[in-house]
Formats: sequence, C-alpha cells, structure tokens
Amino acid sequence: MKIAPCLWFDNQAEEAAKFYVRIFKKSKIRKITRYGEAGYEIHKRPAGSVMTVEFELEGQPFTALNGGPLFKFNEAVSLQVLCKTQKEIDYYWEKLGAGGDPNAQQCGWLKDRYGLSWQVVPADALQLLGEPKSKKSQRAFAAMMEMKKMDIAALKRAYDGKA
Repeated sequence: MKIAPCLWFDNQAEEAAKFYVRIFKKSKIRKITRYGEAGYEIHKRPAGSVMTVEFELEGQPFTALNGGPLFKFNEAVSLQVLCKTQKEIDYYWEKLGAGGDPNAQQCGWLKDRYGLSWQVVPADALQLLGEPKSKKSQRAFAAMMEMKKMDIAALKRAYDGKA
C-alpha cells in the first residue's frame, strides 16, 4: 500500500498498537524501533525507549509514533470500521470504546482511551443514508441522529417506514 496512517502519541505507541491488534482479528505488530542517543536535544526521549511501532489492522499498515505531548488527536480525523452485522458493531463498539470518552459517542462515532476517533458503522450505511432527496433515506438519517451505537435493524425499519 502506498498510504499508511501515522498516529502520533505522547508515549503510548506500543501500548496503543497492542490494544488495537488485540481487537482486530487479522492484525499484527510488525516492527518496533527505538530512540538512540542522536537527536536527544530535540526529541528528549531516553535512548532505548520506543520510537515507532509498525502494525497492521486487517491488512492496513499503520505506524504509531511516540512523539511527545505536542499534538493530540481530534475529531477532524477518524478511522471507519465497516461492519456487516450488528454482532460486529456491538463487538467493535465495546472493545474500541472501553476506557474511552462516553461523552464523545454519537451516530456510530466513539473516542477510544487514547483519544482516537472511530466510526463503527454498517457497511451498507451509504445505501440507507445516501439519497438526501429520498424520504426513505431521510427517515433512516433521522433515526441515526438519535443513536450513539448504530443499530442496523432500527435503521432499516426507519428506512422502510416501519419505525
């Protein structure tokens, strides 16, 4: 792949990568690099401490970087988890949200314990919500706006006018 997200952490890169790898089934830690003595005057990290962790989630490569407290995650960027079943939504919602911010949950969005935003959504959400002039899509959209965790059956009922 040509594009691999780099996630900036203060000092939790290894902990976060292990957390994510435990949640996603086809995942692994590929490589851990450590700070050396060079550049200490800039990065202020002890030699031997974790600098980066290269990992994969479902085949998608990521890098987690211990870059210090300068930058924090915000809602402008999120990672989508496209789920085929309610069981998948329930699983990822519970696992990714564990220890996260319960006040940052709306319409399938959640913030994990590291402050990273995720969207745990039905894979076919755009089919239900993607026609703004359609009364069906408008009903499904209105139902979604009332949800924290997405409920596929409730979205489909709303879409079909049975809510």
